[in-house]
Amino acid sequence: MADKKRNNPQPKKAPEPKRSYSIKPHLLSWAIFIPTLVTVFINLIPVVFPALLSRASSSFQDSVFSPNVINPFQPGVLAAPLVIVNIIVLVIGFAYYKRSKCQARFSAIANFELTKKQALIGVVAILVIFCIIVSGTLSSEETWADYGNVKKRVDSWDISQFGTTFEPHVRYLLLSTSLHLFGNIRVIPLIASAALLLLTYFFTKNITEKRFAGLVSMALVLQSNIFVSYSTTATYDNFWILLYLFSIYLIQKFWQPSVAPYFLSLFSKPLTLSFLPMSLYFIARSTLPKKTKMYSLATYGAIIIAIAAVAVSYNTDFAGGIKPYDNLQFWQGFASMAMQMRFDYIAVLFILPLTVMLFFASRKGILHADSVLLFIFTVLVTPPFLTGFTQQTNEPYRFVSLVVFFAIGVGILLSKKTRKAPELSSST
Repeated sequence: MADKKRNNPQPKKAPEPKRSYSIKPHLLSWAIFIPTLVTVFINLIPVVFPALLSRASSSFQDSVFSPNVINPFQPGVLAAPLVIVNIIVLVIGFAYYKRSKCQARFSAIANFELTKKQALIGVVAILVIFCIIVSGTLSSEETWADYGNVKKRVDSWDISQFGTTFEPHVRYLLLSTSLHLFGNIRVIPLIASAALLLLTYFFTKNITEKRFAGLVSMALVLQSNIFVSYSTTATYDNFWILLYLFSIYLIQKFWQPSVAPYFLSLFSKPLTLSFLPMSLYFIARSTLPKKTKMYSLATYGAIIIAIAAVAVSYNTDFAGGIKPYDNLQFWQGFASMAMQMRFDYIAVLFILPLTVMLFFASRKGILHADSVLLFIFTVLVTPPFLTGFTQQTNEPYRFVSLVVFFAIGVGILLSKKTRKAPELSSST
């Protein structure tokens, strides 16, 4: 027996990989989830009680907002659907975690995948439907109040002005090209919106490794009233969100040039400056090698320096006119989503359940579930700060970015792509 033990020694266990425990993954998930949940909840208060935030923050509560004039607890049109939808989702979630038949059904949906041919047919079908829906707008003149100023500026703009002033020159270039090449200022905005649909598919497919998830996200963007309403307008185009999404898409594919479309997005709409922390977080939580992450973060650091140089050179106020804090305007900024997205029923009714489900997905290690939570938080918290501290107003077209990230978040719920064990132990 002793000889057999000598001849058959027990195999040695492979040494466990060294892990970095600088930030525990569950703490990072909570750190992103709690601010996002609070922000989403505040944004949904006006859906249930449209006048509540305005009355609570107004200095005229004893007159204009008195109970006999405006009832702060008068429920909104979507109040009942919002409560019912969230209760139903809560019941389904409880049944899922109790390992009932719901779990098997949801697992079947999550495991479903399309072939390349099926996905191609789906993508083409969505693009065709989109073109059919919006093609009729190309022959009509825009009626937006700001259109006259935009058209006048595009007519007077030429490429020699690029670099002499800080303006959305990329936007003017594309609109001028549309006007001179196609004889219609709406054509390239339509192409950009179609490209945004297509990019939503490829971005979601890339981070989930599922064609079905990409198609679901693409379809959710198409059904959005906000997206369709502004898909062919030159006044409120989608160039800025297209360029920004392309920049974070390149981070995963070819990180070196990813900073270029982000820089161009600033010259399409400076609002994307507020998205810079999202890009940095997305890089830090990506699956890129550590050294590549450092190089990529350094390139975005160079962008910060370039932005500071532009601000000094052109005496530029990126915020659009700083003003003293306005309490009423700040809290009304939280009400902008409920008012301006009132016809985007799916996004409004399901954004709270999506936030909670992305948190659980993040706890399970699903790649970029926490990144999308941060995207949602940033988009929702930007309007209050714009109206509360600057001369800017909140416009509905800015919520196209929320629709896109909402759609990507739903796609991530169908993902099976998780972080490896060493990645779960580190913030990077």
